[in-house]
Amino acid sequence: MRSMNTATSGATPSRRTTPRAFGEHLRHWRQHRRLSQLDLAQEADISTRHLSFVETGRSVPSREMVLRLAERLEVPLRERNALLVAAGYAPMYRERPLDDPALASAREAVDLILRSHEPYPALAVDRHWNLLAANRMLPHLLEGADPSLLQGPVNVLRLSLHPQGLAPKIVNLHQWRSHLFERLRQQIHATGDATLAALLEELRGYPAPADADGLHIDGEHLGIAMPFRFRTRHGVLSFISTTTVFGTPVDVTLQELALETFFPADAHTGSVLRSLAPR
Repeated sequence: MRSMNTATSGATPSRRTTPRAFGEHLRHWRQHRRLSQLDLAQEADISTRHLSFVETGRSVPSREMVLRLAERLEVPLRERNALLVAAGYAPMYRERPLDDPALASAREAVDLILRSHEPYPALAVDRHWNLLAANRMLPHLLEGADPSLLQGPVNVLRLSLHPQGLAPKIVNLHQWRSHLFERLRQQIHATGDATLAALLEELRGYPAPADADGLHIDGEHLGIAMPFRFRTRHGVLSFISTTTVFGTPVDVTLQELALETFFPADAHTGSVLRSLAPR
């Protein structure tokens, strides 16, 4: 596995210099999830009156109540810590870099997945899509990218869609852009992350491809998943991708870690990748 020490999941702090009150935090997440006070009160099995008092600061929630509300609102672990601190309690979830000894078993699992996925490309990214690690096949896809885009932290979405990155080599760029934009929108909805929202706006500002390839997406002809079709000196390679996350994380870094694995979508791609695999 090729380790990329250019970014860590905890590299970008999310705390404000002036902490918000717990009620303001809670109201933000309730509205972000498009729930009324009545909806959330029913979900959390409390009275609407009590929830209203908590939001306005007239009532101080217990630690158990904070965690119950966060669970019902599906608040990410990083923001659950912020809710606990705002309510006057200690953070519950640790945030450690992936190379921390306490995460050795998790790092070993990541290494195993990346390494065992060869001869196909695989990589690990943090919550902002910064590259954390990759196997030995990924560099074959990065040939020709502007060196400035390969300086840390390497953002894989920026690298993919930037006109000086991989974008000119992506055959179905319209499709792939739309696919990545939708994934980002879903992630922003789930996390409320302002950095991701800014990244999406940046990516939208990149010039769209001039040709019409991929403008119309016909589901019947895409096969089982959105393809990633890539021009190389070995011809056009076609991939489908999967995303793997830790199922029951209690660490902020692990919850925000994702493994992107690429599989050949046709026989030609599989044959080329096997011929490029390190011996």
